[in-house]
Parts: sequence; structure tokens; C-alpha cells
Amino acid sequence: MTASRPADTGLFRDPDFRRLWTADAVSQAGTAVTLLALPLVALGALHADAFQAGLLVAFEYLGFLLLGLPAGALVDRTSGHRVMIAGDLGRAALLGSVPVAAWLDVLSLTQLYAVAFGLSVCTVFFDVAAQSRLPRLVAPDRLVEANVRIEAGRTLTQAAGPGAGGALVGVLTAPVALVLDAVSYLASAALLARIRRPDAVPGGDGVPGAGVPEGAVRGAARDLRADIAEGLRFVLGNRLLRALTLGSALSNLFGTMGAAMLLVLLAGELGLSPFLCGLVFTAEAAGGFLGSLLTTRITRRLGRGPAMCAAVVTSGVLWLAAVPCFQADWRLALAVALQGLGWTAFMTFKITSVSLRQELCPEPMLGRMTATFRFVVWGVMPVGALAGGVLGQHLGARPALWIGALGELAAVLPLLLSPLRRLRELPRSVPSAGERPAWFAARVNGKPDGSA
Repeated sequence: MTASRPADTGLFRDPDFRRLWTADAVSQAGTAVTLLALPLVALGALHADAFQAGLLVAFEYLGFLLLGLPAGALVDRTSGHRVMIAGDLGRAALLGSVPVAAWLDVLSLTQLYAVAFGLSVCTVFFDVAAQSRLPRLVAPDRLVEANVRIEAGRTLTQAAGPGAGGALVGVLTAPVALVLDAVSYLASAALLARIRRPDAVPGGDGVPGAGVPEGAVRGAARDLRADIAEGLRFVLGNRLLRALTLGSALSNLFGTMGAAMLLVLLAGELGLSPFLCGLVFTAEAAGGFLGSLLTTRITRRLGRGPAMCAAVVTSGVLWLAAVPCFQADWRLALAVALQGLGWTAFMTFKITSVSLRQELCPEPMLGRMTATFRFVVWGVMPVGALAGGVLGQHLGARPALWIGALGELAAVLPLLLSPLRRLRELPRSVPSAGERPAWFAARVNGKPDGSA
């Protein structure tokens, strides 16, 4: 315990990391309100059915499917810092349009779909830029710690956000509550603008990037399709990254299928108040916060790979147990507890996966690696949401939740079928992709250390 205190203090003494952390936390606090407010606008004010609610969730992730790959190549060509600020400003403008339309009595589902899609486009670029920016702000051996701090900040603010959001929706109505989210994005942009550390464009204009795979030193005229193809080859050609991508994609596909119907079940079929709906999401965030605090200890004890496998299985079982407990009586408290514990377990996979991806990737490839990962992992989410809407419309919201929870257990299979199942730790200094020694090839190919 005593050895960890200087490291913890040191990161927050860095003003640029502190601004990045605060900006992200402020943004996530507002997003926690939108998590409830946007669907409740559709379900309440516009009387959307299960399919229309699922379609709204699909639009919230459609940008990752359509723009995920080019976003990474474009972020690698420009300043990720400016991209993040532009993403915040765009999201503030889009969310601000909803209460304005409501006040003018012209709000429609079509506008909500457009806003949801616009938010997804801004989020694509913001998230790719953010994950590429972090390794340029902290030392490589502190990436796990930095990601833990980022995730802890997110889940801490999200823990109070949905409950407060439910209360705000009940008092102010859902469209008005979205004003707070728009303000949070403006505050996040202001904090990001104060980061002073330069964000150089890696590998651009003939500047060599150390550790770049063959062909990654690019001039300004480099073909965009070649950049995209390079990112795909890097991620899908690495057994560890490929397993992380497939496992995360399965989790998101089935998780979104159930999540798209959760509010339909709670607010629609069960008729719960916005505040009680918010408690479910508060439990998820609180569980995630607890999980972020335990991640480092769990991975040290079990090793990275075994810890991730255990996290996916444990969270899947807990979420499966929660489905029959979502009722309009005392069982709701049990469902809330199980939902929160599921996120406590899942955070070990989430945080460790992000850190491992960043360590395995050379800096000039970070944007394309992140975009390729998110194209696959987030690109399946509109498919899952749409499937959830169809299932909810024809079978009901609860059967859709059952199918989603059962499917999430399958997310562990790509991990178990890869070297990740026994990967305990990477050395502190991960070599570049063009200079991989025997240990790196052995780890990726699933052979004992030192074997060819």
C-alpha cells in the first residue's frame, strides 16, 4: 500500500493529466444524464415503442460502424487534442437542439435519431483521439495506472449521475435535463483547451516514428485506404489484439441487445419512475467504480489474461441472475445489486484490455489501432440494439434481456482460445512492431518464453 502512494500522487501532480482526467469526468457526468434522458424523451414525450427505442440506441452507435476506420487514420494525421475539443463542442450543440425543439413544440423521433447519430460521430473521433492522447501524456510504465484513474473518475461521476438524472428528469422533464449534458461538454472543452503539452502528429511529413511497422512512416499524401488497411492488418494480425477485439465485440453485441430493452422494461412494461430507473444505472456505475479500484490487485494476483477471462465469466453469470429479478417489487433491489456486482467484475476486463492494447501498439499506430478496435467492437452495437428492438417488439423486453445475458457469456471464448488465457504480464518496455525479439513473438504465438 505504501509503495503505491507516490505513484498515485505523481499522476495528479501533472497538470496536463489532471486537466484531461477532469475534462473526461465532467463530460461523463453529463453523459450519465443523457443515458436516461434521451430514451425517456422517446418513450415518454414521443411515445416510442420497443422497436423505435432500439432504433434510437442503434443510431447512438452507428457512427462507429460507418466512420470507425477512417477516424483512426485521420486522427493519426492531425492533432488529437483539437479533435477532442471539436467533439465536445459538436456534442454540446447537438444536445442543445433537443430542449430548443421541445420548447418550440417541433420535437420528433426523426430529430432524436439525427441527434443520436450526430453524437455517435462526434464520440467516434473524440474517443479515438482520447485513447491516442493518453499515452503521449504519461510514461509507458504508468499506462495501467493512468487508465485506472481515468476509469475510476468516469465511474465515480457516473455513480451519482443516473440517480441525479432520474430526479432531474422527474422534476425538469427529460428535454430540459439534456441542457446539463450540453453544458458539461462545454466545460470539458474548456478544460481540454488548457492542456499545454504538445500533441505532435506522429509519422507525418516525413517525421519518423520509432517502432512503426513497415510502411508506417507516411508523408502528407499517404493514401487513406492504405492507412486503414495497415490498422486492420496490425490488429487482426496480432493474436492478442485479435482475441481482445473478438471478445469485446461479442460482449458489446449481446450487451447492447439487452441494454436497448432495459429502459423499455423498466419505464415501459413495469412503469417505474425515472428515479428508480436511474438507480439501476447508478448501481452499474458504482459497481464499475469499485471494480476499477480492485483491477490492479486482481491482475497482480491472477495475471492479466486469467483475470480478464475470470472477469468476463463472473460478470456474465451475475447479469444472467439479474434478469428475472427486474420486477416492480422488492426483487428490484436484488436486481440492482446483481447488476452493480456484474460491473464490478467486468471492469477488470475493460481496464486491462485498454492498457494491454496501448502497450502492444507503437505510438504512431495508436489512432488506427484504436479506430480498428472500435470499428469492430462498437460497430456491432447498432446491430445489437436493432436486434434487441426487433426481439423486444415481437417477444417482449424481458426475453430480449435473457438472450443478451446468455450471449455475453460467449465473450470469453476468444480469450480462452488465445495466448491470453495464460498471459500474466508483459515486460515494462514493449518493443516496436518492427523490432520484436523472441519473447514478444513467443507471447503472441502462444509459445513458452524464448521459443521461436
